[in-house]
Amino acid sequence: MSEADSIGCVEVLATVCSIVLMVVTLPISLFLCFKVVQEYERAVIFRLGRLRSGGARGPGVFFVLPCIDNYCKVDLRTVSFDVPPQEVLTRDSVTVSVDAVVYYRIRDPLNAVVQVANYSHSTRLLAATTLRNVLGTRNLSELLTEREAISHSMQVTLDEATDPWGVQVERVEIKDVSLPDSLQRSMAAEAEAAREARAKVIAAEGEMKSSRALKEASDIMCESPAALQLRYLQTLSSIAGEKNSTIVFPLPIELIGPLMNFTSSLGVQRTTAPMGPMRFPQTGGAPSTTTSNSTPVADPGPQPSLE
Repeated sequence: MSEADSIGCVEVLATVCSIVLMVVTLPISLFLCFKVVQEYERAVIFRLGRLRSGGARGPGVFFVLPCIDNYCKVDLRTVSFDVPPQEVLTRDSVTVSVDAVVYYRIRDPLNAVVQVANYSHSTRLLAATTLRNVLGTRNLSELLTEREAISHSMQVTLDEATDPWGVQVERVEIKDVSLPDSLQRSMAAEAEAAREARAKVIAAEGEMKSSRALKEASDIMCESPAALQLRYLQTLSSIAGEKNSTIVFPLPIELIGPLMNFTSSLGVQRTTAPMGPMRFPQTGGAPSTTTSNSTPVADPGPQPSLE
């Protein structure tokens, strides 16, 4: 007789004995034979150590034989756990401390009981190692700015590893990234320097725009004497509106115009006059000449009369 036949005979004999015992101990045995499984649970039944056919039972009431049947309940609800802080060395050789939270649920109750001894503990250990492995391939900047992509990568990796166990990893979230104090200070100094640089650039752009606007306004006033006269009157009005003890005698702008034209022409003459050594007549003694180190003095010309 083969081994399978011997096991079958033993199972039949044990089943008959269990049924006889249940009948003898009625009605007490009824409390031991009928079990209830909740809506969110499934029961995996073993008879004499062998998995019974038909898959997991539930939800509802199922029947077991005393002494030869035992069962294991599996919760199908989503379970979450925290991954302890892990010291991770990033790709750019920066040591950071990272913790995360993992959400998973049982997809196949049979594999969760048969394929792994403790699916919850195994999933926790695998999540910690996966966190270190995935973050070790990223830079610090990616770790700080691409958390969603890193979390998705961890979720895919964990789900592939736990699929033979009947466990489905639904979501992984990175909770906190702790940086060393020295690195935090250096990053704060770098950010402050960047803000100061941006502020200086903005201030310089504002001054450039302001200077350009003033130049355009001055060009418009020079082209229109009426605009210059209006600006002159506005200035007098603003000065008169101030409550101070200063007495202002306005000078007609018609008198200032010739003076401004004369000053402009004088400046042009000074600019176009050739520069070179100048000789002065000697009244007596040996003749002398000025050297190249002498400072030439130009004739200012006739002074304007304000009468």
